[in-house]
Amino acid sequence: MKYFRFSSLYQAEGWLTPAFVGVDEQGVIQSLSSDKPDHEFENVEGFALPGFQNAHSHAFQYAMAGLAENHPSGINDDFWTWREEMYKCALSVDPDQAEAIAAILYAEMLRVGYTSVAEFHYLHHDKDGKPYTHLAEMGERMIAAAKTAGIKITLVPVFYQKGNFGQDPQPRQRRFISQTTEDYFKLLEASRATIKNYEGATLGFSVHSLRAVEPSDIKNTFNSGPANLPFHLHVSEQKKEVNDCLAYCGKRPMQWLLENLPVNERFHLVHSTHLDDEELKKLAASKANVVLCPSTEGNLGDGIFRMKEYVKLGGHWSIGTDSHIGLNPLEEFRMIDYRQRLITNQRNTFEGDAASCMVNESVASGRKAMGNLSASHFKVGNPFDAVVYKSNTHLQADTSEKNRMATLVYTSDTSRILGTLVNGKWVIKEGHHHNGRIIKDYFQKAIRLLKNR
Repeated sequence: MKYFRFSSLYQAEGWLTPAFVGVDEQGVIQSLSSDKPDHEFENVEGFALPGFQNAHSHAFQYAMAGLAENHPSGINDDFWTWREEMYKCALSVDPDQAEAIAAILYAEMLRVGYTSVAEFHYLHHDKDGKPYTHLAEMGERMIAAAKTAGIKITLVPVFYQKGNFGQDPQPRQRRFISQTTEDYFKLLEASRATIKNYEGATLGFSVHSLRAVEPSDIKNTFNSGPANLPFHLHVSEQKKEVNDCLAYCGKRPMQWLLENLPVNERFHLVHSTHLDDEELKKLAASKANVVLCPSTEGNLGDGIFRMKEYVKLGGHWSIGTDSHIGLNPLEEFRMIDYRQRLITNQRNTFEGDAASCMVNESVASGRKAMGNLSASHFKVGNPFDAVVYKSNTHLQADTSEKNRMATLVYTSDTSRILGTLVNGKWVIKEGHHHNGRIIKDYFQKAIRLLKNR
């Protein structure tokens, strides 16, 4: 057994002060109390929060972070022009490079407090668009990268079939494509085998979007797919996407989805930016989870999700970092809140303690995106996964418990993080990853060969 003493530990119902946590050799919590144990313990001058979940990641895109920000005059740069740059990146990386990029990305996620990631994975085939002998070769590289970094991963192999509504795929999309549902299910089963290589890996399944899979195949994929896995899907990210869907399906994307699939808490709907009143109400009532990626959505000019109204309707949501132009979960929370303040000219996006509302909801729904249905932030019998913020900084040292979470969420940057624990072990401490030098060297070699920066 290993014991920790934290200045305080955060549960959904409030703070445990002080907090003594005992974990076994596997990192599973065996004791959780404010009472001092009759054992030696590691004294940690910090506040332990549940590790965050990154519910939407395209790992390979981290290689192009910051490279699509040069906007020549006379060009209307938007999501669709950005996508062309993304295709160039997707066509460039080989399996070794993809693994190196993912490993350093996942290490960075751990550094800012994520302990789990859902890898929305559609870079399936070789550079010519041919399946690898091992169908899930690229997915297996994501698992290997997560293992190297020490983050828990939910691999979400993506069904990607079309170039747009009713259109054949473009040559630049050739690495993504499964032509039929049968092809996709073969890929999914191959991916299921790869997660056995890492105890921290689980599986989800997905179609990329309504524009990327024929509507009848979307229905078949969900209805014939695994009944116990989370289901992920991009929806209503762009206005053009909404208009194209109306022209092809006679319905808006979210409208079609709600009318054609049994949308429920297993659904994790990424972006959901452009919704009308009826869609918003029905989505909230369905108990599905929206996955918001504020830094990427802002970077791409997607638009602003109607969070204030959605919260009042009882809607559920989590966060992801998508293209990884930004990574800090606290910044994602602030963007969610501040955008609502700017468009409503009011400050109460969330009722009561806004910071606690955001942390509690993102953790609960983020875990569902991973296939983890544990309701308690920390509980005896669960793995001890936590991000620890320093308790002795100038703003926190004399702040009351009532104002502690707000001070953390609204004023902290990553310098306030003491470290991150996964399965009861420090993976990050004082900004340093236990495997950091190897990960960085591997990444630098890959980027130098890639020559895209």
